[in-house]
Amino acid sequence: MNSTRKLWVGLAALLIASFAVLLWVGSEVHRQAPPMPEQVVADDGTVVYTRKDIETGRQVWQSIGGQQLGSIWGHGGYVAPDWGADWLHREAVAVLDLWAKREAGVDSYTQLDEPTQAAYAKRVQQLLRPNTYDEATRTVRVSNDRALAIAQVASHYTALFSDDPGTVELREAYAMRNNTVPDAEHRRQLTAFYWWAAWSSVTERPGAEISYTANWPADELVGNTPPPSAFMWTVFSVLFLILGVALLGWHYAVNHGDEMAPVLPKTDPLAKIRITPSMRATAKYFWVVIALFVVQILLGAITAHYQVEGQEAYGFALADILPYSLTRTWHTQLAVLWIATAWLGMGLYIGPAISGHEPRFQRLGVNFLWTCLLIIVVGAFTGQWFAVMQKLGLEHNFWFGHQGWEYVDLGRFWQWFLFVGLTLWLVLVGRALWPAIRHGGESRSIVSLLFLSTVAIGLFYAAGLMWGEHTHLSMVEYWRWWVVHLWVEGFFEVFAVAVIAFLFTRLGLLQTKSATVAVLFATIVFMAGGVLGTLHHLYFTGTPTAVIAIGASFSALEVVPLAYVGFEAYHSWKMGKATPWMQRYRWPIMFFIAVAFWNLVGAGLFGFLINPPLPLYYMQGLNLTPNHGHTALFGVYGMLGIGLMLFCLRGLKPDVVWNEKLLKTAFWSLNIGLGGMSLLTLLPLGILQLNAALEHGYWFARSAEFMQQPIVDMLVWMRVPADTLFSVGALSLVWFVISLWLSPRREPLPVAHANEA
Repeated sequence: MNSTRKLWVGLAALLIASFAVLLWVGSEVHRQAPPMPEQVVADDGTVVYTRKDIETGRQVWQSIGGQQLGSIWGHGGYVAPDWGADWLHREAVAVLDLWAKREAGVDSYTQLDEPTQAAYAKRVQQLLRPNTYDEATRTVRVSNDRALAIAQVASHYTALFSDDPGTVELREAYAMRNNTVPDAEHRRQLTAFYWWAAWSSVTERPGAEISYTANWPADELVGNTPPPSAFMWTVFSVLFLILGVALLGWHYAVNHGDEMAPVLPKTDPLAKIRITPSMRATAKYFWVVIALFVVQILLGAITAHYQVEGQEAYGFALADILPYSLTRTWHTQLAVLWIATAWLGMGLYIGPAISGHEPRFQRLGVNFLWTCLLIIVVGAFTGQWFAVMQKLGLEHNFWFGHQGWEYVDLGRFWQWFLFVGLTLWLVLVGRALWPAIRHGGESRSIVSLLFLSTVAIGLFYAAGLMWGEHTHLSMVEYWRWWVVHLWVEGFFEVFAVAVIAFLFTRLGLLQTKSATVAVLFATIVFMAGGVLGTLHHLYFTGTPTAVIAIGASFSALEVVPLAYVGFEAYHSWKMGKATPWMQRYRWPIMFFIAVAFWNLVGAGLFGFLINPPLPLYYMQGLNLTPNHGHTALFGVYGMLGIGLMLFCLRGLKPDVVWNEKLLKTAFWSLNIGLGGMSLLTLLPLGILQLNAALEHGYWFARSAEFMQQPIVDMLVWMRVPADTLFSVGALSLVWFVISLWLSPRREPLPVAHANEA
């Protein structure tokens, strides 16, 4: 068995074992998720909430933006609070104040002496933490005092989500529009869902001394402190990281040789590729890419500004027509959509380029898919506007409005439409690639891996269809991260690695055999941590301790290949300097080098900062999360999408002289602007929040009291220079692409001889 075959067998065995464990974990999540009671009853027999209240409340929450307006269990937006953490602390304080007024005659328990406060805190933990859920009757029983506290907190929330003048300042601080939920009964039911999220966070699992969410969020008042498993598995994750880096270093020392081809072509071999009608039709995909990119940046600026003015933009009442939860929804969705569109266009372009085969009606399929993508974007975004503005109705929201799940917000109809579109993309790319796979050759393994990643991209989006309107929140989170982590961060990555390797081999710069081994090995290393590393997103979402153990161990391995991205960057740089004609590909190569840098900083450094259980216990949902998100999503996948797009544009316009000044401006402005966003705002703000969470509890780090401090406003305003520079880079890239069609300057095209290809 040769080395290539061994790597294929190893990859197959790894994926089978990893997905078997991942599916087993899913069954455990389903079995041990926090129960959904049929009713919540006070000791005096009063029904506080019913299951219908809780489930309808979740529907209301989803319709107003869900995780885009504040967060639940730490996943979501960052301006409004985490509703479960906020409710939990308010309920505990309400109980304590009730006791203080009744027993000591003071309005607040904070007016008591410290020993009495400590005794009261112990009492409130003994009230809140015991599990009073009765499996037989499916009922949660609460004390009369707790029922009074629940009613008090609920009245605060019903006022907050209405247009009550008494809570107008808080709505502005949370960037909520007035009358976010206009229906009074829906507001009451919304409080039922928030109560359940808080109840799950403090109620101890049967037979355990930790809550269903592993004691998250941090709040010493209610006894929520990090569980021992968080300490233990954090230590093990660091050990796994060190071991993985050592093993990978040993592998490089033993096996990594010179992969450069011994004889380099004298002219560009890709110049001889015949541009087919379907390849030419992919140009419109890249036009859409730059349009969506610009709109995403505009929405990002509006979303960031809401943190300063709350409901307005420079005095204009923007929240009345474009609320924060909607701008953030579109901003996050467009990030995925424009990057995915760049990669879809690349796949459709590269298929016929690899095989030299133009299947029948391929151009029609490319054009039809492009039309479908436009319909999906316009239709889905329109439905979300009607949902957030509460004009759609709960009965239609799940299918045509806003599902409320960050990055997977599309209504179910639009999700199905997108899945059908991805399946069509799979068919179009697959049938173009098939002749190259069938006829074999040295590149067969790379092309096969490219094809399999295409299959995975097309089919794994189906994970987003695995939950229903009333599926348990823990299970929705489980499947949602299959899409966000596995689909975006997993199989798109494999697709990109295979495409880049193929391009360099086709350019004659890499030896096909050594490149094949390198690509397969890189895929194995990445997927070793990537599949089960999905679980690091699920530590505190009502999942069992096994999730912390497995997620911590394997998410550490995700960082291992990133420890050697310097090799990747140097390798790309060597490719760009290999021959004089590679100057034609200078800027795609530069964007690949940027990918390597942000892989190390954004995905590696900032990712591992928040991934181990103990750090994430305090950091989940703080600004250290978007710090990682921005630098990893755009820095890695966005830069890669731009680099792949530029490779395609080089082929689509082979004889056009590129405007180097525009590309240089775009490259450096985008990279420096992204670094500025991180270092001037997101990172320092996240560190300040972390300190607040450690000192006072998670609720305080997300509170209006903390987020409305002058230093926070200053840090948000400090984004302006970086955001402006980033926008200059984006506009330069847009103008460069437009100029290729509007004002091209042509040059004689060097032709490769057959024996040089």
